[in-house]
Amino acid sequence: MTVALSADEARRIILRAQGLLGAGSRRGGAPATLRRLGAVQLDTISVLARSHELVAYARLGAVGRQDVERAYWDDPAQAFEYWCHAACVLPIDHWPLYAFRRRYFHARRYRWHELPDSVDKILEQVREHGPITTADIGGAKKGGPWWDWSDSKIAIEWLLDTGAVVCTRRVGWRRVYDLAERAIPARLLAEDPSDAECVTRLAGIAGRALGVATRADLVDFLRLKPAAAALLDGALLGGDAGLTPVRVSGWPDRSASAWADPAALETEPRGRHRTTLLSPFDSLVWDRGRTARVFGFNHRLEAYVPREKRVHGYFTMPVLAGGRLIGRVDPAREGSTLVGRQVSLEPGVNRHRGAGALADALWEAASWVGCDAVRVDRVDPDLSTPLQEALAR
Repeated sequence: MTVALSADEARRIILRAQGLLGAGSRRGGAPATLRRLGAVQLDTISVLARSHELVAYARLGAVGRQDVERAYWDDPAQAFEYWCHAACVLPIDHWPLYAFRRRYFHARRYRWHELPDSVDKILEQVREHGPITTADIGGAKKGGPWWDWSDSKIAIEWLLDTGAVVCTRRVGWRRVYDLAERAIPARLLAEDPSDAECVTRLAGIAGRALGVATRADLVDFLRLKPAAAALLDGALLGGDAGLTPVRVSGWPDRSASAWADPAALETEPRGRHRTTLLSPFDSLVWDRGRTARVFGFNHRLEAYVPREKRVHGYFTMPVLAGGRLIGRVDPAREGSTLVGRQVSLEPGVNRHRGAGALADALWEAASWVGCDAVRVDRVDPDLSTPLQEALAR
């Protein structure tokens, strides 16, 4: 039976699933947040903090940054790094479920670059001297651009892709590699699910994390290639993924047919909404098409856009308030001052209420990163006065 949802009901279910609506969703701190989300994307860009820290902050408020790091990289391992939506931190219990992807990489025997002859040698170094970083095996680069990897870096990353080695912690943002047999609990290593079982179980995890999701949303969450996407179809249609078919009125016809976590349909989402800045790599907004469909918000990361062509800024962070994406902030930090290099509200948002929400989000973020002042450089003229007044309160 297909359940009918309004677009507003779907949006609130999504917010609760993502830990951004209701106090109960924030219990358990950063470790519980990782389990709830199923995957936290990693990125090298650090503005205010790295993206994986910002994801926890958006849900938990001024959580200790060391607490966040311990939730991801601790001993014994609670998480590992692997390919999901992108390079992500994943709960350690999900290790067996990525066997389908490890098998794919092993059969492919290619990783952006041709595999060097040194793969076996690097594996032996990890076995004898691990845990190790790329610095221990000759460095990551040949000396050119960032993508000009050394043979040792290509080899160790292929070993990571295929599951011979694993990264369960970082030191100074460097991956620390060790043999999977030393880093992954034996009970998880002993599991050997089929490709179909992997995709089926991951579809359930992705569906619960997203709350309400179309087939395309699930494929994007897991970045499934055609063969795996066909397995997803079987899991959804056969009911094995444990998700309930829904139809969302107000979504475009091609996206109206979706899937929901049945537990999320049992109770109405209630509670306090978070007011916060969101990383552009946050799973609430990492899929641009889904973000436009759910929130009517068109967002694009402009970090890789030439400066003169940027519209909203280098690392524009959407602003969530009242369960809506109401504006954008391009933040920076200058000493003890958090700077909004460019701040804007979405059309139709009340300027005074929106200014208050923007000020709250900016001050909370400032406090979290140790700033005691907030400055705004560029702002729409009709927002300037109410925002300055709200920041001064």
